[in-house]
Amino acid sequence: MALSESWQVLLQQIKETNAIQWLAVGLGIAEVWLAKSNKIWLYPTGIAATLISIYILTIAGLYAECLLNGYYVIMSIYGWWYWVKKKNLPSVKVSYCSREEWLIVLSIVFIGFLLLFLSLRYFTNSTVPVWDAWVSATAWAGMWLLAKRKIENWILLNISNLFAIPLLFYKRLPLFAALTLFLFIVAIMGYYEWKRIIRKEKNFLP
Repeated sequence: MALSESWQVLLQQIKETNAIQWLAVGLGIAEVWLAKSNKIWLYPTGIAATLISIYILTIAGLYAECLLNGYYVIMSIYGWWYWVKKKNLPSVKVSYCSREEWLIVLSIVFIGFLLLFLSLRYFTNSTVPVWDAWVSATAWAGMWLLAKRKIENWILLNISNLFAIPLLFYKRLPLFAALTLFLFIVAIMGYYEWKRIIRKEKNFLP
């Protein structure tokens, strides 16, 4: 497909985008900026965005991503509670993965991918079981690393984002694809910021 044709397809998809998708993406962008500003309102905003996204992704037939977003809701509720009740506790320091943690990451990716693929292939009407399963399995691994404050979380999340962008375009969800591209850029920035933090902490070690 020529570049001009691709651009026309994109514009057509944007024109066909309904209000609920605009709302979900708007809330998603607001959540990122609230998180960047360290504001507690990131949690209710993120929960609202994710619940709407689950509805949209279900209609699009991206069932593994729906499951992934369900996990986002649970973790957002937990994060909200933790922020209010225990916000004065010291945070876990940023660090690199150990060999054992890498083995866990690979297990999450490949076992998660296999289970999701088989579930999508044989128990749903998904038209993209391989793609959907891979995007979600890599994101699961990335979120596990994020919870443990491991810098490699940005790598796993961006592997997921890299495959999610064309998948979302294919499923005619251009605004979601654009939001994922935005998150891809934020993740690159996050990786280098965390690398700077690790380097700074090493310089202050006795």
